[in-house]
Amino acid sequence: MKKNYEKGFFAALGCAGLWGILPIYWKSLIPIPSSTIIIYRILMIAVVCIIAARFKYSWSRIFSPLKDWRTSLKFFIAGLIVTSNWSIYIWAVNSGHIIQTSIGYYIEPLVVCIFGAIFFKEKLTVYKSTAVILAAASVIVILVHYGQVPGIALILATTFAIYSAIKKTVDQPPVISLLYETIFMAPIMLCVIVWLELHGAGALGVGESYQYFLLLLCGLATAIPLGLFAYAAQRTSMFVLGLTEYLSPTLALMLGIFLYKEPVDKVLIMAFGLIWIGLIFFSYGEFKSGKDSKSSEDSQNVKAS
Repeated sequence: MKKNYEKGFFAALGCAGLWGILPIYWKSLIPIPSSTIIIYRILMIAVVCIIAARFKYSWSRIFSPLKDWRTSLKFFIAGLIVTSNWSIYIWAVNSGHIIQTSIGYYIEPLVVCIFGAIFFKEKLTVYKSTAVILAAASVIVILVHYGQVPGIALILATTFAIYSAIKKTVDQPPVISLLYETIFMAPIMLCVIVWLELHGAGALGVGESYQYFLLLLCGLATAIPLGLFAYAAQRTSMFVLGLTEYLSPTLALMLGIFLYKEPVDKVLIMAFGLIWIGLIFFSYGEFKSGKDSKSSEDSQNVKAS
């Protein structure tokens, strides 16, 4: 049991670490346009998911979600939303806005909490409420100082929260879910790629040969962290999963500041400080909630025995 938990913990760390350093991967594809990268990414994820799904499930199980048009529609909408999220993220990274993407992924769990409270009547505890207020305060600080809303961060957080809300209503294995979120658009993306390459406007006409090879691996670059996350989710606690999730934007923040020399000032540090304090409240609340729930379960087990 302990060995499985340790494997889950390291899988969670590996997942968060890979997500955190993905900006290096996307930046290595410059000067290939962000739009071309996202088109290839959708197609290659679909290819990887078809192979992974067939390896694990029968064709009848893979096609079973298509029997319900509502489920198919949810997958299609989820695919549009997550594609928007990926597109904005890749464009932001390759346009020198890595720090804003890290803000977005720091506040994303808090936006998910708000969606849970509004649409699923989930209880917003004092700790979560405090975290949400502090995150909102950080956005206000940026707005007042810079005279503009951190649009990239808010769009990334909101689109992922919408995506999470849709996913909550669909009960399917992760690989099948991701397959249907990309497969509907894969044929269109394939046609676009063929057209771009034939007209010299695709990746082959812009990037180096090694970059094209890296581009073909972008499906794996997406699927491997997701696979590690699914592995970790079955073997470790939600608290550990939630805590390691913050490693990704932290690594991205460090890359933005130290490797890519993106500008950062005292006001931005203050905004991050508010977010980090909020995340401490949020994490403590999750830990306390998990501890109370375990105590209650132990108590019931004692009574039952």
